[in-house]
Amino acid sequence: MAKKVEVDTKTFIRFWLVVAALVLLLAFIGQAFTGLLLIGIAAFLAIAIHPLAEKFNHKKKRPKLAAGLAFGLIVIIVGFAASIIAPVVVNETANFASRAPAMFEETFGGWNGINEFGRNLGINNLQGEIYTGLESFSNEITSAITNNIFSSVGTIANVATGTILVLVLTLLFLLEGPALIEKFWNGLKKSRNEQERRPVIVAERVISRMGNVISTYVSRQIMVGLLDGCIVTFAVFILSLIFGFSSGLAFPMGLIAVIFYLIPMFGPIISCVIISAIVAFNAPVAGAIFLVFYIVYAQIESNVIAPKIQGNGLNLSPVIILASVTIGIYAFGLLGAIISIPIAGCVKVLIEEYPRIRGAREEHHSHELAAEAKSQK
Repeated sequence: MAKKVEVDTKTFIRFWLVVAALVLLLAFIGQAFTGLLLIGIAAFLAIAIHPLAEKFNHKKKRPKLAAGLAFGLIVIIVGFAASIIAPVVVNETANFASRAPAMFEETFGGWNGINEFGRNLGINNLQGEIYTGLESFSNEITSAITNNIFSSVGTIANVATGTILVLVLTLLFLLEGPALIEKFWNGLKKSRNEQERRPVIVAERVISRMGNVISTYVSRQIMVGLLDGCIVTFAVFILSLIFGFSSGLAFPMGLIAVIFYLIPMFGPIISCVIISAIVAFNAPVAGAIFLVFYIVYAQIESNVIAPKIQGNGLNLSPVIILASVTIGIYAFGLLGAIISIPIAGCVKVLIEEYPRIRGAREEHHSHELAAEAKSQK
């Protein structure tokens, strides 16, 4: 038997107003997504750098100066690392290109050896087939570069603008953020009585725990990354002494290891491939030895060293971590991989704090009902 549901005009209007508000909110997010993303990145960086600023601000007298010093130190370190790594990678690539013909001759016996190998496979002119394939590949690359050169210039400009905005916003968040947050919470508490303050106190606690999750994760990830970089530097230095290539590669390779370690799970794999390839450019056997060494060390690091340093800061299972990183990569690419685990930690905080949040809401609702009943009397 069908039942007729009656809805008063006020509820009907309220429902469609909520729907319209959600549609407008989604439209706004779609239009301002890039700007919101930049603000989110800056806020994440500010939260990560804030503990360093707190350490600089020993006597709590000059928080803005401490924040500026922490921000400047991070920028200098990143710039210093980039200035060392980039020239080394470019030079090693150029050296490999110059040595490639001799290595090709030694390894494969030149084109005669290649053609002989092709004849064994039933290909009479393997050299010609390779030339044809390389020519086709070169034409495709040239066409792609020509067609996209203007859009590439625009992309570079957008990246540069976005980077500048993130840096400026991060600095402003470090300078003004703590005071604004404190003023915000104090304002909410001041305008409420003791009973109404509990939801605000719970919300403040949850937000504070989320900030601690982010800062703890980043600081401990950097600690393990620095250890990883030191091990890589030492290993490359020892290999350079044994195989006779430049020991100047050791420090830049360590920096590469530190930077890529900040990318959860996949970062060490990427750095291992890059460093092994660069070492192999100079001494193929040394590259193979480093590859085997790093695979063994990575197992020790991920199962013994990292858990002890990181402790139970996030206490997330490997399944949750892998799922978070996978979602982050497909949603936001490299950036998503970096922020996925802290976000998972924040979700865990919400789940843990949910009973308190629910209790505060129910208590607040009961207080409102009691006040309303009292006013009606």
